[in-house]
Amino acid sequence: MKQYLMPGLTIILISILMLTISCASNKGAETSGSILETEEIQIAEDQPVEGVLVESDMNAAEFKDVSERAPELASIFNDIIFDYDSFALNPQAKTILDRIAETLLGETSLQLMIEGHCDDRGTNEYNLALGQRRAESAKKYLTQLGISSERIFTISYGEEKPLNPNQGEEAWAENRRDHFMIR
Repeated sequence: MKQYLMPGLTIILISILMLTISCASNKGAETSGSILETEEIQIAEDQPVEGVLVESDMNAAEFKDVSERAPELASIFNDIIFDYDSFALNPQAKTILDRIAETLLGETSLQLMIEGHCDDRGTNEYNLALGQRRAESAKKYLTQLGISSERIFTISYGEEKPLNPNQGEEAWAENRRDHFMIR
């Protein structure tokens, strides 16, 4: 069976490499913690390359905003903000994730959905991949803090759900985020 999977897997990996190279020439400069560094966060073989990237065993509609589901926890589950073209967690993001992990360790029935978002610069495909890497980066950090990966789901909306629809650095900075939902 492996002999039948190898050609398809090779084509997928070559496509991802070509997409990364073409995005690098379109995006330019920054590479530290950026989408151009793919060794840290790998795209799973079964995830689609186009469209919203969703883990297969969850229903995103079942997750609710923290302020709706558990208003007492809303001050803990703050969005984390990313630098331009980056999925690297800054110290402020890690502080927020530390509080989220502490809460999840105490509330073992909660499951977490991490939504990755981007500003509207770049192609839809590029932003979907970057949003996924942002969500996966936060998931990886939380699992390193002891949260079971089976309790954390990720989804990328790319540029499709902006928090601030305006243009300019202030609006773009608000849209480069991970947002948290629970069930």
